[in-house]
Formats: sequence, C-alpha cells, structure tokens
Amino acid sequence: MSFKNFGLLPELQRAVEEMGYTQPTPIQIQAIPLVLEGGDLLAGAQTGTGKTAGFSLPMLQNLFKMNKPRGKVRALILTPTRELASQVEENVRAFGVHLGFKSIVLFGGVNINTQISKLRNGVDIVVATPGRLLDLLNQRALDLSNVEILVLDEADRMLDMGFIHDIRKLLAILPKKRQTLLFSATFSDEIKKLANDLLNSPKMIQAATSNSTAEGIQQVIYPVDSKRKRALLSFLINSNQWKQVLVFSRTKHGANRLAGNLEDDGITAAAIHGNKSQNARTKALDDFKNGKVRILVATDIAARGLDIDQLPHVVNFDLPNVPEDYVHRIGRTGRAGNSGEAVSLVCIDEHQLLRDIEKLLKRKLPQTIIEGYEPDPRIAAEPIINGRQGGNGRQGQGGNSRQQVAYGRTPAPHSRSKSGDRAPFGSQSRPSMTSQTRSPAPRHAPSSQRAPSSEAVKKFEIMQQLGESCS
Repeated sequence: MSFKNFGLLPELQRAVEEMGYTQPTPIQIQAIPLVLEGGDLLAGAQTGTGKTAGFSLPMLQNLFKMNKPRGKVRALILTPTRELASQVEENVRAFGVHLGFKSIVLFGGVNINTQISKLRNGVDIVVATPGRLLDLLNQRALDLSNVEILVLDEADRMLDMGFIHDIRKLLAILPKKRQTLLFSATFSDEIKKLANDLLNSPKMIQAATSNSTAEGIQQVIYPVDSKRKRALLSFLINSNQWKQVLVFSRTKHGANRLAGNLEDDGITAAAIHGNKSQNARTKALDDFKNGKVRILVATDIAARGLDIDQLPHVVNFDLPNVPEDYVHRIGRTGRAGNSGEAVSLVCIDEHQLLRDIEKLLKRKLPQTIIEGYEPDPRIAAEPIINGRQGGNGRQGQGGNSRQQVAYGRTPAPHSRSKSGDRAPFGSQSRPSMTSQTRSPAPRHAPSSQRAPSSEAVKKFEIMQQLGESCS
C-alpha cells in the first residue's frame, strides 16, 4: 500500500514524496482514512511509529476542503513538552508546504511578546503546550472560537504531568462542534475515561499491543550497585565504543551531575531538562544530533518529543517510577522499523520498579551481570525517598517532589498508581541473576563517586537547620 491509496490532495502527495515517504506505517493506514471521514478518533500507537503524519495529513486535507477564510485558528494541536511541540509543528509545516497554511508553535521558556506579535499576523494552525496556551488566552492574544479540529498528542503524558485541569479549561473555551483526535503511546483506564469525556462516538484503533515495545528494540538489564552505576555506564560506553547514547536520569539535578561525571571520564556529554533555557535545550540537542557530544542525559519530561534518526542506544540510568514511562523512554530507539538497544542499570533498590515494568510488558527482561560490577549481596534494599535511594549515604540521581516512601516505587502525581502492600523495610530479597558475564573491569569505583556516610549527612542536615533558625 502507498500514500496514493488514501486519495490525498496532489499538494499533500507531493509533500509526502518530497519528504521521502513511500509506504505508510500501520497507524497511518488505520488513522488517515478515519480522520478524513471527519469523525472523532482514539488512536494508540508506540512512539516512533508515525503518529504525527497519521493525524497531520488528513487534518490538513480536511482544513483545505472546508475552504474557510485564512488567518483564523481552525486547528489546535496540544502536546506535553516543548520539544514535541516543535517537532509536530515542523512536520505540519512540511506536509502543508504547498497548501499555504500558516502554523505557529507556542510554548514557555521564550519571549511571549514575540509569540503575540506573530499571532496578530494571523495563523491557521496552532501547536502548543497547555500552559503557554492558557497564558496567551488570559492576555486575550489568541482566539480559539473558530477551532474545528482538536488534536491531543501524547495524551497519556499530559495526564502524567498533571495537565488534565488545563485541558478541561481549554475544552470549556473551544467550540462544542469540532473534530477531536486523541493520540497516545499507551492506553490506560485514565486515557479511556478522558476519551469518554472528550470524544463523540469515536472510532478506536491501535497499531500495536497496548503498552508494548517495538519489536526491533533489544532490551537488557545490568544488575549493579547504585554507587557503581556511573562507573559501569562509562565502561559500557567505552568498551562498546558507543557514539550516540540517550541516557535517562530520574531528576534534573541527577542529569546535571551525571553529565559532569561523564565529562570527567573523558566522554563528551550534555544534559537536557526543564530547568534549562530553551536555547540551552536546543543547543544540547543539536550538538547531540551533530555528533559534538556522544551522550545526552535527559529527564522524562525533557525527552518527550526528541526525534533522533536511527538513535542506536538508550540507557535507563535510573528506572522510571511509572512503568509506562519505560515504554516511552526506550521508544526513542528502534523507531520507524530500525533496530535499537535499550539498557537498564538496576540496583537492588529498584527491583520493585523492574517487576512493575515486567508486569506491564507481560514478560521477563533478560539480565546480564558484567564481570567486575557484580552486585554486593550484603547490601540491603533501601527505600526511594523523594526520588532518591535513601539511607547509609547511598544516593540515586536526584529527587522529585514526592513524599511517598517505598522500595523502588514512588507513584508520581497524576500517574497511574497501583494498589498493593509495600514490602517492610529491609525485607526484600535479591532476585536471582544470570551467570552471563562480560569483560572484566576495575572492582572499586573512583573515590569521587563515594557518597558521604549517614553520620555526615545527619550532621549536615543539623547544621542546615541551625543556620535556618538563626537567619
């Protein structure tokens, strides 16, 4: 099957050919005809399977056939992150290059006055993050009363990030009569509930098994003690001569620290997260794509929307607190039918997180112990507190503003938390590991990695409290 079978406008067909697309992906085969019919749609597909073209092409055709005056916002696409918004708008602009539509991308972190100025000149299609869109609406810089097509892309991530209230505010503003398309990499009960609230008799399609990973991704777990993760990561990068690796850290501070540690090890690296300015995030991503840095360390939020052609390796330096995020993370590799490798460095504190991920995937992930980095069986599991492995001075890669304490499981706000009892402190046993080994490496981590003792941490906290009481 080719794109010609969809009956697309000659202008769209020409743009598709200019972009080098020949055969549609499964999600495109299912979605494009349904969107062209004008009805609502609930669509599920793994990241990297062509969801953007699946809604952009028929959306542009529907807008063109409406033959309405230009310069008023008739299509609105909501995304959870700046990077994803930029990527989607670039694709919309490329697909519609011969149709004459004006599009704009709106997100925070940049001058709002510049965006207001562009909006005054008139636009047809808006791609935005919810927060900045509401800011512009509050300043009466944007009119959404003519919107006829609404697209929610990566809807599951928007729920995880707590955007549901912003989305409901926007829905109250938008015209009731419209076509609504909801695209999501995963299908959860929360997504289905949102769909029931948003969509009118929608068609439902799914291009892959719910919460599954792409077949071309080779996944492996490397058991390792928390304090030795950094050394193992450097060893893997150097021994395998990895040239381009996306590494996931649980927190912003952890991403900064790990990037600096890798630089100390002679490995070029950059960090990307929400505290970075948009210019810094753009530069880090460009340097990574152009090969100026080998390693890009990212948080989950910042990594959403990163589209890197043929990215060969993804590493989970910290396992995510929400199992579905594992699917999103490793979906950065193995895109569009390419092969990829997803590596996870797992310490004993994260064993429950690993079990949650395997439960979601409905299969066990292969484990390999690297010689010289064998986990110490004397180390007991410790709770992850506010995103950090706590106690005995053993630290993870930073923390989120989460108050729950559990073994390797801290439900994120607005996330799909699971019920069940937590194991008592220190009661978890270490799962059995395979006896496979890799090349030997030094047994001890560099002294710069050693975490402070629990006594030192307590003294520091007391000093902080005394300082605050005297200020």
